[in-house]
Amino acid sequence: MGWWQIGTDSLAGSRFVVSPLAETIAALKTLHAAACGHGSGAHPGERAWLAAQLPAYRARLAADPLDALLVRAAIGPTWNADFLTPTPTGDRERSFEEEVASVREVEPTEAIPQLEVAVGGPVPEPLRSATDLPRRMAEVLEWVWRETVLPEWPRRRRILEADVVARTARLARDGWAAALDELSPGKMRWLGDGRLQVNPRTYPPRSLDGGRLLFVPVTPGTGWVSWEGTERFAVVYPCAGVLADHPGPVAPRALGALLGAARAGVLVRLASPTSTSQLVALTGQGLGSVGRHLKVLLDAGLVRRGRAGRSVLYEWTEAGAVLVAAQGDPRPGAPRDGGRSL
Repeated sequence: MGWWQIGTDSLAGSRFVVSPLAETIAALKTLHAAACGHGSGAHPGERAWLAAQLPAYRARLAADPLDALLVRAAIGPTWNADFLTPTPTGDRERSFEEEVASVREVEPTEAIPQLEVAVGGPVPEPLRSATDLPRRMAEVLEWVWRETVLPEWPRRRRILEADVVARTARLARDGWAAALDELSPGKMRWLGDGRLQVNPRTYPPRSLDGGRLLFVPVTPGTGWVSWEGTERFAVVYPCAGVLADHPGPVAPRALGALLGAARAGVLVRLASPTSTSQLVALTGQGLGSVGRHLKVLLDAGLVRRGRAGRSVLYEWTEAGAVLVAAQGDPRPGAPRDGGRSL
């Protein structure tokens, strides 16, 4: 398995980062897998997105066979070309345009050796003769961003930020081991003694002593790791609750009649600490509406609020839990009055 040795300082200084470029790379990887017949979407929402975007993506690559060959080589079976997946800086929030510059500015002579690692052998001749591969890759990513990610970036960003809030709350409540084990179940887990398994593959251990560790959520169901020398390391992971077309827990009819359907929809989602931004992403209601519902629920003693860092989180009080339980279990997979099993 591949694992990293993480020092106390690196772990203490780690942080979660939202990256438009990482989201775009994940979208490209998802489109590429579907175009090659290796994937059809991790859930209904992603399948709908692929159905809408895949024809234009195929047409884009068909118009430039060298770009198609480049993408196929850069997204290898077990490794990505390094210039495709640069490690975020983590120093401040950056725009997509700022981030993609790190792809475009890679020295062309560095591209071929990185592609050879990705494909696990010689690179096809049309690529070997090209002198502008980083620029070409940046242009592909710009197209994916502009055509498939940017139109719904505000919604994706809300989901990403909600995931960060939830992970931060879990970290504060249960510690690093629990928080890391949930990032990518089956692939990533805390091994103890400062060791983090980052994937199940057989790679040499890597020490992060003195380096900065970043955790980067993306909405597509894919992930990877990257690093910049010994200075920065990133774990890109698929976040929870993404692009799915189901509305989550369904409020029982009786509870909806008592509180109103929208307010009941907020209440049933508070089995665990949840932020206002998470509720906006999960319910589809506006920020003002969610805030008003939370105030009423707070005044009624059905929910309480607390802080996790700079975030305010809401959850059931005992009275709220009893009320919801009396109407039916709202957890995913449990039978609900008037709902459906997820």
